[in-house]
Amino acid sequence: MQTDRIRRFLAFLLVALSLGWLLAEPHPLPQPLTWFSFRAVFVQYSGVLAIGAMSVAMLLALRPRRVEPHLDGLDKMYRLHKWLGITALSTSVLHWWFAKGTKWMVGWGWLERPVRGPRPAGEQRAYLEALLGSQRGLAETVGEWVFYAAAILMILALVKRFPYHLFARTHKWLAAAYLALVFHSVVLVKFAYWGQPVGWLLAVLMAGGSVAGVLVLAGRVGARRKVRGTVVETQRYPGVDSLETVIELSPGWSGHAAGQFAFVTVDPKEGAHPYTIASAWDPKTPRLSFVTKALGDHTRALPDLLRPGLEVTVEGPYGRFDFEDGRERQIWVGAGIGITPFIARMQQLARQGRAPARVDLFHATAQRDEAALARLRADADAAGVRLHVLVDAEDGLLDGERIRRLVPDWAQASLWFCGPGGFGRALHADFVAQGLPRRAFHQELFQMR
Repeated sequence: MQTDRIRRFLAFLLVALSLGWLLAEPHPLPQPLTWFSFRAVFVQYSGVLAIGAMSVAMLLALRPRRVEPHLDGLDKMYRLHKWLGITALSTSVLHWWFAKGTKWMVGWGWLERPVRGPRPAGEQRAYLEALLGSQRGLAETVGEWVFYAAAILMILALVKRFPYHLFARTHKWLAAAYLALVFHSVVLVKFAYWGQPVGWLLAVLMAGGSVAGVLVLAGRVGARRKVRGTVVETQRYPGVDSLETVIELSPGWSGHAAGQFAFVTVDPKEGAHPYTIASAWDPKTPRLSFVTKALGDHTRALPDLLRPGLEVTVEGPYGRFDFEDGRERQIWVGAGIGITPFIARMQQLARQGRAPARVDLFHATAQRDEAALARLRADADAAGVRLHVLVDAEDGLLDGERIRRLVPDWAQASLWFCGPGGFGRALHADFVAQGLPRRAFHQELFQMR
């Protein structure tokens, strides 16, 4: 499964930071080992991990397309961004407790601060070290209060009930918090580290993260990949509570592959929402189709908002859910609104006049809309795709056993899934248990928070 790659990247980053720190701090368990001696090294180590994770998260916030092939698409990059945020939050809490909690415990009488000896006679510090040392108090104060704000913002980002438009606004403030924490880190990282590999790595990460932070605050994320568009047509499918919207694009769109998605801004106050593109690209007719289902406040309001003539902003394309795996046999599973990338792929195959693989498409839906199903069947017929439609109440729930029964040569196929995460994880576990190679299961992780 594609999350293996981002797990390896996260592990590599943490190991690289840890090894770099160990090279600069060869005695991570000082002798004698006391709370205060351990605190001195752990505060540095946790700080290195926290700012390193935050820096990479900031770089990913720019949606760098050149990184997509290496991390299997922007959907996987956003999952990594989330994991990096959780890592940064966890290590920052430990960092804060050992730094601030120790002072509280001394005040409560739980700990006794060791007596510091005088600075060795004649010891002098370099000008830069002395300059950074003079900012220590300010850096500690800034770090403490920014930590409180950043922790709240990170926790809100993880709460799915927190409204998306508020999430989009408040999450942007993390860029300002990050820049303040860079100042905190530059001042308080042990000065000797800057001459070691861990310092060089932190310098590169924080420099890149700072540039990213400024671009985020300036609203420049994806600026070169944005084009204006105009809504030209809408079609409602009340049976499945969905809306198809056709947008005509201004010059500047580079084209897209079936299975990719784009960010669409209908209302600047709401922010950009990601939608899978449900149409094949034809440069002679520069239009995109999106199919949205009423799942939240914003999507429920779209039928009233998306009127012909409305101008919107489209950013993209993004994603690597492109059906290109070299297999001559494929199984597609589109659950609910997850059918959209398969619609685009079928339209693409119909226009190409060839199908590079024999395909069975399973569309599982809780509701029925005859007009939508008629469109789907027409697309499947034109592309030469074998379609299986299963309505939950009529046909029962789709599972791996039913797919394998209807596709006897499933072991030679790759499986492409788009739909609810829990369903995808269950199918993945089922097919892998039956012998399907993990790399043959492709799933779009369409969660941007």
